[in-house]
Amino acid sequence: MNSTKMFLKSWQCVEGNVNTYEEILSWIKEKIENTSVTVEESELSLSNQWLYDNINGTIHNKDNSFFSVIGVERVLNGELTNQQPMILQPEIGYLGIIIKEIDGVLNFLMQAKIEPGNINAVQISPTIQATKSNFTAKHGGKKPAYLDYFLNAHKYHVIYDQIQSEQSSRFYKKRNRNILIQVDDDVCLLDNFCWMTLGQIKKMMGENNIINMDTRTVLSGIPFVTTTTSNIDKRELKKYFTDKALAESVFEAAPSKYLTRVFQKLNDFKMFNEIETSFKPLSKIKNWYVTDRGVYSRQKADFSVRQYQISIEGREITTWNQPLFVAEGIAELALLTRDHQGTKEFLVKLQPEIGTLDNVEYGPTIQWESTERGVPRDEVEKIYVDQLNREEGIVRKTLLSEEGGRFYHEQNLNVIMEIDDNKLRKLPENYIWVSYSTLNYIIQINNVLNIQLRNLISMINL
Repeated sequence: MNSTKMFLKSWQCVEGNVNTYEEILSWIKEKIENTSVTVEESELSLSNQWLYDNINGTIHNKDNSFFSVIGVERVLNGELTNQQPMILQPEIGYLGIIIKEIDGVLNFLMQAKIEPGNINAVQISPTIQATKSNFTAKHGGKKPAYLDYFLNAHKYHVIYDQIQSEQSSRFYKKRNRNILIQVDDDVCLLDNFCWMTLGQIKKMMGENNIINMDTRTVLSGIPFVTTTTSNIDKRELKKYFTDKALAESVFEAAPSKYLTRVFQKLNDFKMFNEIETSFKPLSKIKNWYVTDRGVYSRQKADFSVRQYQISIEGREITTWNQPLFVAEGIAELALLTRDHQGTKEFLVKLQPEIGTLDNVEYGPTIQWESTERGVPRDEVEKIYVDQLNREEGIVRKTLLSEEGGRFYHEQNLNVIMEIDDNKLRKLPENYIWVSYSTLNYIIQINNVLNIQLRNLISMINL
């Protein structure tokens, strides 16, 4: 069977053929209720693992492993734009999902993973979600389950394999390997793992804080446009869609119509803007100060950095301490869509962020930190705020979490919103309308779409 058809069949299969939707919800809720997690604020001076380095002005592990907290300064076209703490973790980790056809339907092997910063302790995560320190067992614990499948991915059918960016407002040039592999083996099902269809995972993205961000970024890469599809096949595949304009956007809107303009805007920004980033000691970054309990801003800020003592059952290591970035409010992310001449289009925006590897990537229409929410700066944001206040055109609206291994209880309001095609005849600078096929094509390339946009793409439904 055509691979695209297999994915669409799994996407349409919301009730599942291995586990029902309600069984999966009960399973994850039972894990949440029966997981013992203690996360308490602590002090660096009490830690036998972490320290503040007065010489370099960083917070790091005594073994110089895992990650460190550094100060970063950015200068844009000769103007200092910001200085802030950031996470420096140059290693590339795995975010991977095993897929298997079970009784004619693709199922995804998902993990109920416990993270110290998760707002509800346990969230549905990829099969493997591991830093290089994890899977090389630098911490002395057990290697992650199913690791060998990914280390030996060449033996299986690799569907998607790309190194993509992390949150560039918090991580400095951090990337992870997003990978989907399909296997025919009899996979041993461990206790914290469950088979789910794509449709079940997509539906669960409508539940607050159940599907974690690492799952969302990996699933956004499922390829549809890289498969050759005949007109006869296209007619058959379109039957899976209730949103006919989306079907046109997937199968008929050639990426070539959009790609030149997409890369022209991206490359113009890179070419004609001078961006420099440099490290600074945490004690020297403007409006921030370091204490034994972490790093704090003297002004209203989106986050602080705090030291925590953590005890969690079911992890490779059950007790440890570490810094976590703590959000001071809820961020807001939105993707605006329109039906343009029968084709669904998506409005994306250039997002230059302090930690971006190549200075700029495309992000969603709206990417607001908590301190920016609800204050429109251009016509696009005015339309979004107006429709949101009137609850008009909302396709999806869900609170979803950031990654809980580095962030404490950080949530984003994620919105997909339909606007009338007659609005926004003239776009402000840095925005561009694209088809789903264009986004799907570009996501097969690294460092073009940021993680906030990839997460919203994963929430698009049939």
